[in-house]
Amino acid sequence: MSRVASDQDVDIDLGQLARAVWARRLRILTITAFGAAVAFAGAKIVSPQYRSETRVLIEPRAPAFANTQTSDANAGPLLDELNIASQVQLLQSADLIKQVINNLKLYNLPEFDAAANGSALTDILVALHLKKNPLENPPEERVIDAFTQRLQVYQVPGSRVIGITFTSKDPKLAASIPNAMAQVYLAIQSGAKLDSNSEATRWLEPEIDSLRQKVSEAEKKVADYRTTHGLLQTNGTTTFTAQQLNDISVELTRVRTDKANAEARAQAVRNALSSGEASDTLGDIMSSQSIQRLKATESGLQSQISDLQTSLLNNHPRLKSLRAQLADIRTQIRQETQKILASIENETKVADLRAKELEQQSDKLQANSARAGEDEVGLNALEREANAQRQLLETYLVRYREAASRADRNSSPADARIVSKAIEQVDPYFPKVVPIVIVAAVATLIMSAIVVMLSELFSGRALRPVEPLEVESRTIEDSVEEEEQGGAAAIPAGTAPVPAARPAKPSMLTAAVDDDEEPEVEPVEEAPADENEFSVSSVASYLADCRAPLAVSISPTGDNGSAATVALARLLADDGRRVILIDMTGSGYPTELMAENPEAPGVTDLLCGEAAFGETIHGDRLSDAHLIPQGVSDVRRAMRGADRLSLLLDALSSAYDIVIVECGAADVASVSRLTRSKEIEIILSLPEIEEAAFVGLMQDFQDAGYERVVLMSVGEEVAMRSPARHAA
Repeated sequence: MSRVASDQDVDIDLGQLARAVWARRLRILTITAFGAAVAFAGAKIVSPQYRSETRVLIEPRAPAFANTQTSDANAGPLLDELNIASQVQLLQSADLIKQVINNLKLYNLPEFDAAANGSALTDILVALHLKKNPLENPPEERVIDAFTQRLQVYQVPGSRVIGITFTSKDPKLAASIPNAMAQVYLAIQSGAKLDSNSEATRWLEPEIDSLRQKVSEAEKKVADYRTTHGLLQTNGTTTFTAQQLNDISVELTRVRTDKANAEARAQAVRNALSSGEASDTLGDIMSSQSIQRLKATESGLQSQISDLQTSLLNNHPRLKSLRAQLADIRTQIRQETQKILASIENETKVADLRAKELEQQSDKLQANSARAGEDEVGLNALEREANAQRQLLETYLVRYREAASRADRNSSPADARIVSKAIEQVDPYFPKVVPIVIVAAVATLIMSAIVVMLSELFSGRALRPVEPLEVESRTIEDSVEEEEQGGAAAIPAGTAPVPAARPAKPSMLTAAVDDDEEPEVEPVEEAPADENEFSVSSVASYLADCRAPLAVSISPTGDNGSAATVALARLLADDGRRVILIDMTGSGYPTELMAENPEAPGVTDLLCGEAAFGETIHGDRLSDAHLIPQGVSDVRRAMRGADRLSLLLDALSSAYDIVIVECGAADVASVSRLTRSKEIEIILSLPEIEEAAFVGLMQDFQDAGYERVVLMSVGEEVAMRSPARHAA
């Protein structure tokens, strides 16, 4: 029987579940051993299945005499993934499977036609019309279906290799079928190439004959057109007219050059004759033999005259005779020079006449060449047609020779090759006895343990009640005990001014009754900070010196006390302390003062499981302090998980220097349930001290076992502090 009331919150007792499993360990081990034995027997009864695999590589293959261009052209589509997938489908085609079945005579084996033998269970299901009679299908279809169920063809990832796997009860058959499929596949591929070559040969033969006739007719048209229009060729590329025009142009250039050269030579001779200068330097004069003989005679006479002048007088007849001969020789030299000049001028005239004649011939040939250019337009068209027909004929002839040379089966290998043949397997593929027994034993063990734990849960023995957090409920009217509204909460320098305080609202720890409307309060006048031993700065110094990791602040008067706690957190943050404030008040006043967004997720959302731990930590908008807001979830539902607050506080204490929990108007019992430990700092935030109320609170904390209680007051009534301090 369950030990938990039906209306009570419960939790699962994991220890009880473990104890229940351990108490029934013998029964669980017995069931596990029985399951392993059943699995072992079943694995031994099942007929073993053997699996073998053949692998085929798809790659371009061509005869040795094939050129590189053809091989490259064939290699393109083979690299395509779609082409490899197509080859996988071809290996699973019905025609290929039928051919393998017929080659190996698989239709005679009972393994591939189990429906022919039948079984009692199959006959019963057929009689009850729960299963179709397998004998209604043709025998060939039954064999193909059985073959396909044992066959697996797949592409090896990241490669152009295709695996062919077959499973059979006979290891020899499991190895022979993949090899046979690979051989049939290669034969089909090679046969497809042979058929392609044969079809190409049959188609090319009439096309070649037709092209030969067309090429002959086109070349005859070109020759007739060339003869008719006089477009005779000299060296295969140039016509006779163009060649003749080229020769005349070359000759005309040479004649003009000779003419210019002759005119320059004649002008040089004229200049020499007119100026009376010596003409010995002129090449035309010095090359004349008559001039050379006359020059020699002149030189001899000049030598004789020079010799005789030494012994004879100038008027001597001998000298006169020699001078007369010398003058005659010079006259002859001048006459010969005139003849040379006339000869050069004749050369100039002849060159001029030759140039004029060549120019006339060039003009005639240019006119003829222009007419020939117009005729060559039609000739070029005929030649292009003839060349196109000739190139097409040559291409067809090359392809015809290649196709004819591949008529043999060995000359057209398939675009695939076997890279791994299937071999006869020694160990069966299925069943694997050891893995099956291990898996069955582990599964039985787990299921048995689960059954035991479920029985414990359904019986209620593994459920334990959750003690609810006992808190006092107080109304707003009870928590606000005639508080005076004239006081003020002074905030240390460097922090923002605190807004007007509101009446005390019950803390989250007391789970107070909700009230939609808050009572109106009068604004609180600000007062200057009083630097005394109970001020916010004094409390901050005390917490910093004692290095307290956790401080719980209680504000019996409500929001004005919570405002002082906010000022305390900001002052500690300004001093360089890592501080975080947890808003456990009922009003959420610290959240309003510090958070950018009052609706941010906070402690209630964390306790209800609606927010993660990191989502609830936010920064203060006016300091470096951090804040865990009140949150927006239901307070009563959140406080059911108040036991987890101690874990939250421990985690925050390891990350921050000081953790401040603002509990608002909470009582001593609620604080005791929250902390579970007396080694904390209790802060009473009382802006204005009332001796009777303060002494009562201090007595309550002392009775609860809290030795240290720190008073934080920002009021101006110094007379009230001594009794309070004495009581503390």
